[in-house]
Amino acid sequence: MIYLDYSATTPVDRKVLNTFNKVCLEYPGNSNSLHKLGTEAKELEDFATKKIEMLLNLHNSEIIYTSGASESNNQVIKGICSRYQNRGKHIITTFLEHSSILSTVNYLSSQGFMVDYVKIKENGRVDLDHLKQLLNNDTILVSICAIDSELGIRQPIEEISNMLKEYPKCFFHVDCTQALGKISINFDLMDFASASAHKIYGMKGIGLLIKKKNIMIDNLIHGGKSTTSYRSGTPALPLIVSTMKALDLIIPNIDKNYEYVEKLQKIILAKFKSYPDIFINSTEYSIPYTINISIPNIKPETFVHAMDEYDIYISTKSACSSANTMSDSVYAVTKDRDKAMRSIRISLSFLTTEDEIEEFLRVFDICYHQLRLKG
Repeated sequence: MIYLDYSATTPVDRKVLNTFNKVCLEYPGNSNSLHKLGTEAKELEDFATKKIEMLLNLHNSEIIYTSGASESNNQVIKGICSRYQNRGKHIITTFLEHSSILSTVNYLSSQGFMVDYVKIKENGRVDLDHLKQLLNNDTILVSICAIDSELGIRQPIEEISNMLKEYPKCFFHVDCTQALGKISINFDLMDFASASAHKIYGMKGIGLLIKKKNIMIDNLIHGGKSTTSYRSGTPALPLIVSTMKALDLIIPNIDKNYEYVEKLQKIILAKFKSYPDIFINSTEYSIPYTINISIPNIKPETFVHAMDEYDIYISTKSACSSANTMSDSVYAVTKDRDKAMRSIRISLSFLTTEDEIEEFLRVFDICYHQLRLKG
């Protein structure tokens, strides 16, 4: 098996799984209970949270544990709009965002909020001049991903953060799900950040919402006491500690892993450029972990299934996107509907070997020529 869909999800690191199992077996108590088992669980919970804050270099922020980045995105967007709608009802985002953001702002537009989408340049980056034009005194939220899930384009977060300093009523949310563990992130630049453990070789079912301590938001989930007052539910201690382990394994190796994956990316791009009719949607601002292409006259689903037969796994779009629709992200960059309907994503990892890339390219060539003949 050759797995090249790491942007959708990553395999759990065995050390992370061992940590999860150990906490499940050895810490049965609820960290909010007053007895000894509860106290022991609370001490471990606090230790893990402090370690995560250290690994992520968080200074004036707190962590809200969620079920994943989709919940984190819903929590922050709905939480801000609920609490601060008296300041204004204007939201700014992009068409590069994950569906959990686009669907949420679409819902809020039906509730009387005004949503604007920043233009995307040909290189895939936000048009800062257009963003400045959109900002006004009613803007309460700007939500822009650090790296999008389909083209892997890195956005100018520092420049956006500096621009928003002129709008003290406006909060800045950054979806860091595709960035965490791949690039260094300065969380001081943003008011809120979302992430998910299953993208960094952690367990499915836990996400992070990083929030500046001086900001209040309304709850998405109400109920009893938890790790914070912003999200109710029994603290998922095994998931929290296993996320700490996943971060502890990946954060120190970001630069080394990036350099290695970049080498693999160059091998793949060199081969793709040899095909006269394959369009590379990724731009110079795409990180090496994600490669996005379009192949004319071949349905992307057909190509993915053809590769499946060789036990090689790639994808068409974000795993959370609707099937048989065009990629909003690819269209935002290319302005070409056909390319957006035929996009294919190959996503890499530091676990990917050069031998796997060689075999992938060999099979890709076979499928490409077979499907062109059928087309």
